[in-house]
Amino acid sequence: MSALETSVVVSICKTVLICGLVLYVAFIIFLNECPSNLYSSSKFTTFPPNNSQSNASSIVTQINISATKISHLVFGLLGSEEAWHHRKPYIESWWRPNVTKGHIFLDVPPQGDLLPWSLNSPPYRISDDVPKLVNETNHVDPRVLRMVHGIMEVVREAHEGVRWVIMGDDDSIFFVDNMVDILAQYDHTRYYYFGGHSEHILANYFFSFHQAFGGAGIMLSYPLAKTLAKDMMSCLKRYAHFRSADKTTMTCIADIGVNLTPLQGIHQIDLRGDLSGFLSSHPQSLLMSLHHFDMVEPIFPLMDRAQSGYHLLNAAKYDQSRMLQQTICYKRSNNWTFSVSWGYSAHIYENIMPRSLIQNPIETFKQWGEVPFPPHYMFDTRNFTWDPCEAPHMYFLKSTEKTPRNKIHTIYTRAWPRQIGACLYAGNYPAEYVTEIHVYSPATKRIQVDRCECCDIIHKAGSYKAAIKYRECKIDEVLA
Repeated sequence: MSALETSVVVSICKTVLICGLVLYVAFIIFLNECPSNLYSSSKFTTFPPNNSQSNASSIVTQINISATKISHLVFGLLGSEEAWHHRKPYIESWWRPNVTKGHIFLDVPPQGDLLPWSLNSPPYRISDDVPKLVNETNHVDPRVLRMVHGIMEVVREAHEGVRWVIMGDDDSIFFVDNMVDILAQYDHTRYYYFGGHSEHILANYFFSFHQAFGGAGIMLSYPLAKTLAKDMMSCLKRYAHFRSADKTTMTCIADIGVNLTPLQGIHQIDLRGDLSGFLSSHPQSLLMSLHHFDMVEPIFPLMDRAQSGYHLLNAAKYDQSRMLQQTICYKRSNNWTFSVSWGYSAHIYENIMPRSLIQNPIETFKQWGEVPFPPHYMFDTRNFTWDPCEAPHMYFLKSTEKTPRNKIHTIYTRAWPRQIGACLYAGNYPAEYVTEIHVYSPATKRIQVDRCECCDIIHKAGSYKAAIKYRECKIDEVLA
């Protein structure tokens, strides 16, 4: 190649290189100045905008604006016209007219004292024609079919903006603010199936350890609920031989490719009798539901079940985040241990009791079925005892109020005299004369829990009142 030809080639290469650089710079400027809505089009999905600090701030702002609220939840409550006559107070204790969204689905139209329909109840709907659905699916159990098909009926009724579908029974009490706070931690645009296990270990074994027990609440992200509704009739035909609504729901969801995410705080209450021991040692998690209110004794002394529900939910109006949360502290000068289940009960032990023991519920309750051999429960328990050094003095919630100093003041009064004598260990003091326990807690939510709260006890010798003031624990504070 001659010198002239070489010179020409070099000149052409330089021109091409310069043109390429100019086009590259122009393209970058175009992307930076292009309106943000263009990035959402399919042409530019592979060219996201720069992840600048301003863009990051914008994303954070959008997340804050779109935080999950109570308006994003829709409830589908399954009930019967016959049971609703006495179960209505359970639902009305927590339902907020014109705030909570959803319906109660009855088997037949309401009659008698249910009319006119109470404005304090969820609006009602009549379930779809069950005999017709049985004929279409050949299902062996109309009751199971109605409960599972109810998910589709709720989705059909769902309002715009719904993020979560919550199914439950008409004998359950829900703590909606806590549900909102839990669900706000998850991306509602993804598939989620939340629920709780049974407390009875054999119930989980007989049905499935992978299913949510639905009476206490099944929570589905709306995209999952829509997909499940779309496949509902096909699924009911596939599993027409199932005689469990919860197992059918789990299996239909598993066929979509989603498994249960179990949550503490959702309580099926597959227990019987006196529930006080269970409720007085709640796990360190937000309380979301209590099912089978018909099947246990009233949870407060001298109240019926309906009154008990309203009494518990009245405390929840002040602070749901601490409902039933157990706080344990000591009055060492008297050798006393205090245990408070906020909004429900308080105990005094005439002995310094290990926290690891007090956290286990006292077996005041009975198992669901008559199984003569353990294990019975999905949690540790301790036996009921008449030993005065191990049996607590028991107090139950009397009242709740907010103080001028922005504290929540709850009062717990003695249910009945213990009448088993005093603990005779050296240095111990009897607590029989203490008839009231006053608890002062902050009026602020406490959702992020890495450990329990601490407290200080104020009690003058001989006084029938004891005061407990909640506070955050110190970093290196040992609670034993």
